[in-house]
Amino acid sequence: MSRGLSLEIRRKVIEMSASPNGVHIGGSMSIADILAVLYADVLRDPAAEGMSGDRDHLILSKGQASAALYAVLAATGVIPQAECATYAEEGSRLGGHPMKRLPGVDFSTGALGHGLPLALGVALAGKRFDHGKRAFVILGDGELQEGSNWEAAMAAAHHGADNLVAIVDRNGWQISGRTDDCMSLEPLADKWAAFGWRVLGVDGHDHDEIRTALTRPVEPGRPTVVIAHTVKARGVPGLEDTKQSHSATLGTAARRAALAVLDGDRA
Repeated sequence: MSRGLSLEIRRKVIEMSASPNGVHIGGSMSIADILAVLYADVLRDPAAEGMSGDRDHLILSKGQASAALYAVLAATGVIPQAECATYAEEGSRLGGHPMKRLPGVDFSTGALGHGLPLALGVALAGKRFDHGKRAFVILGDGELQEGSNWEAAMAAAHHGADNLVAIVDRNGWQISGRTDDCMSLEPLADKWAAFGWRVLGVDGHDHDEIRTALTRPVEPGRPTVVIAHTVKARGVPGLEDTKQSHSATLGTAARRAALAVLDGDRA
């Protein structure tokens, strides 16, 4: 089921890339498989209203990849499929970054470095009130250059937030260029471990690896980070693993070429 869902997410992102405002197609395509596994196999009622109950919460901290989130919300029936055609239009609920007024979005995001602290707050509230809720947050690798992430990482381990899972989209790019050329993150796994987190590494396009990591039993008292190694703009000819994929409006020919790749994957 998750593989079919990932194809639907990619197809919707490509369709939205016709918008004259452009889509952050690189980061949206790199997290498509992660979102597919989360929504198909992991999250419990993520689009439920309110903060109470034992539902799970997903926070897309790298809000520039909103097109992928809208695609999965449409594919899973949370929002109408036709609404994706309004992406980034004036008055649309589907902005360039997710906004809280949309079902399935608990927090407006995109100011990088805020998602992990928000997710920690949700996780700690769940533990305090014994809701059984879990908080998942998707972070960009370039976003980890924001110090607020490391403050939250330190606090999460200190408070034993074992119902918190951070997923790092390690696609190797940020708006200014290669992530490690702008500000090296390595040794990234060791950094998280030094802050007291359980660290798991996966191929961010391998559904079995992603699923196994996200469904592992909790390690009591320790939050979990999954470092997902991905390819920016995966499946889009000419844009894979390039800076140009950061924000793009795809013309008709480019969209057809990308959809042909998806049709080949589906076959």
